[in-house]
Amino acid sequence: MADEEKEQKVSRWCLVSMASIPLVMTLGNSMLIPVLPIFEKKVGITSFQSSMIITSYSLAAIFLIPVAGYLSDRFGRKIVILPSLILALIGGIIAGFASWKMNDPFTWIVIGRVLQGVGAAGATPIILPLVGDLYKDDDEKTSSCLGIIETSNTFGKVLSPILGAAFAAFLWFLPFFSISFFSLISIVLVILFIKVPKKKEDPPQFKQFIHKTKDIFKKEGKWLYTVFVIGIYLMLILFGVLFFLSDIFEKVHDLFGVKKGFVLAIPLFGLCVSSFMTGKMIKGDISTMKKVVIFSLILASSSVVFVGFISEKLLWLLVVTSLLGIAIGAILPTLDAMITEGIEKEERGTITSFYSSSRFIGVALGPPVMSMVMKNYLNISYVAAGGVGIILLLLAMRLIKTDKSNKTEEVPV
Repeated sequence: MADEEKEQKVSRWCLVSMASIPLVMTLGNSMLIPVLPIFEKKVGITSFQSSMIITSYSLAAIFLIPVAGYLSDRFGRKIVILPSLILALIGGIIAGFASWKMNDPFTWIVIGRVLQGVGAAGATPIILPLVGDLYKDDDEKTSSCLGIIETSNTFGKVLSPILGAAFAAFLWFLPFFSISFFSLISIVLVILFIKVPKKKEDPPQFKQFIHKTKDIFKKEGKWLYTVFVIGIYLMLILFGVLFFLSDIFEKVHDLFGVKKGFVLAIPLFGLCVSSFMTGKMIKGDISTMKKVVIFSLILASSSVVFVGFISEKLLWLLVVTSLLGIAIGAILPTLDAMITEGIEKEERGTITSFYSSSRFIGVALGPPVMSMVMKNYLNISYVAAGGVGIILLLLAMRLIKTDKSNKTEEVPV
């Protein structure tokens, strides 16, 4: 009985350790969004330049995530995760120290952010295949665990504006250093509690791996690419809307500091709750997953259209963005489960890394695109976002199949 309780306790701490990684990496990016206007004043940069503080992090991750995925398949999940978290820690120190000591710190802030992006590339995406490794024969537990992981990600988004504003109110550059501190906590948790299952056989050689990956995309590419594009779309509108809200809360609604952080967290709280509930609900059922994706795309597409039109009415703005957050929160763990549960272990790290990379494309595009369109083309851009969502809805209805759980006999995906 004591052994059973010990095993359960270790399992819980392993889950906490895994959940800490997306939490830390989300804080590392989203925590800076509410304080970008402060950075603009303190560093003397434009709105577009401040958006690059977010984008530089994401661009580094986009290109390195697939590499990290392959390396995790080849050498092991933990061997890739730990050095990546250390890089994220170092990047935060560089950005924070430059902001503290240099007169013109922008270049070094971006360098530090790029290092953090490299760390994010090798940490967060590897969690998805690691969950699949730990619960390889239990789709229901996999879905539930992925829901918790995605909830940790979204909970980080809820905490981010509050923590970021609170830290910046004390010292404007403190958010950079705090990222290093949170990374250190995650490093300790990973070392102590994550026990990766031993490999029973050697992974395929690089040529064989490339051939098999191409084969997967050739046979199952239609629904995989659809999922990837949906991931880009969701992150683009999420980070674009957050960037917009951070700006308009100050300029139109006179919300500053921690108060602004709490208000910005309202739509993100809906995203967090929705993510957690969906992870519990889908239970590895591909038919249920497809229904969630379809309903959520309808809700996201119809709500994002109105964001610009009601931007001066705070209550309605929060209602609409909360509906958008709920829709995004429901889709994210569903897409995680679709991909993770449908890919055999040897290619799981690589294929899920392509999906994670696609999400970072949306994160990278959101703030700079919004900084360029929100002065003259705000309403048009949100209406266009709604139209793109409808197109993706039609693609999801047509290309995501519920028969055979999106798998083939030769190559499960």
